[in-house]
Amino acid sequence: MLKYLARRLGFVLITLLVSSMIIFFSTQVLPGDVAQMILGRFARPEAVEALRVKLGLNEPIYVQYLTWLKNFVQGDWGLSLSTNNYPVAPMVWERLKNSFILAMAAFVIYVPGGILLGLWAALRRNKAADHIISVSSLSLIGLPEFVTGVILIAIFSLKLGWLPPSSSISPTATLPEILPKLVLPAITAALVSLAYITRMTRASTVEALYSDYVRTAYLKGLSPRQVLFRHVLRNALMPTVTVAAISIGWLMGGLVVTEALFSYPGLGRLLLFAIQRRDLPLIQATTLLMAAIFCLSNMLADIIYAWLNPKIRFQ
Repeated sequence: MLKYLARRLGFVLITLLVSSMIIFFSTQVLPGDVAQMILGRFARPEAVEALRVKLGLNEPIYVQYLTWLKNFVQGDWGLSLSTNNYPVAPMVWERLKNSFILAMAAFVIYVPGGILLGLWAALRRNKAADHIISVSSLSLIGLPEFVTGVILIAIFSLKLGWLPPSSSISPTATLPEILPKLVLPAITAALVSLAYITRMTRASTVEALYSDYVRTAYLKGLSPRQVLFRHVLRNALMPTVTVAAISIGWLMGGLVVTEALFSYPGLGRLLLFAIQRRDLPLIQATTLLMAAIFCLSNMLADIIYAWLNPKIRFQ
């Protein structure tokens, strides 16, 4: 198992290195001059050139990349160009904390809910409950997040007045103050993943229920409850665990639409802010952090999968 973990960690480091190259060189080919954008359209050429030297933009591209990567690893993520040279790292970590809270709220909704619905549909295969769950999950998968969010706002905020339509929170807000503002964005973020988890759990459970080892367990005299918990779930939930773990990375960095719709100050909205203002240090730090989260969530999925299925460790 240690050898397997070391190999997976090596793959993560290589992936992050390649990702850092792609992120850095992609931001360098964006149109416009960073120094010119900072100083404004009417800045003198001498001032622009002096700022380019100060920022290191006159160095060869590979030197800029190595300097940036070294500083990033050491914790120096640079200064934001669009917020009066405010350090990037505190901004990103603050938004990461907010995204983590929203991601965990959505995770608590869609993982248990998806597994229970998938199991219920599998155990009631080809019956009314199965058809209703299958059609509902397909509808949720095809429904964009902004449509779901608008519908939830219209019903629970404008019509019923139960929940606030905006999820803007202050850095000093307490957990009881944050929770009511998390409900609608968490549900919006959870519905698509809930549908995927439901369909994945249903398909793998149905396959496990009709396998030879389950029939053998019944022939040994085990009760349906024992067969379900000892044999079916351990094998049926392996694909579901993988999807759930991978979705953590998407939740942490891919909620741009949800965060923008509800004005939630998360990591995705910070990235959108940085792109709109061509804030290169902020774009680079936020994107590479998202890539790291995706890689680590994939590694977590592999570890859980290997723990559930020992044969994976020796491949």
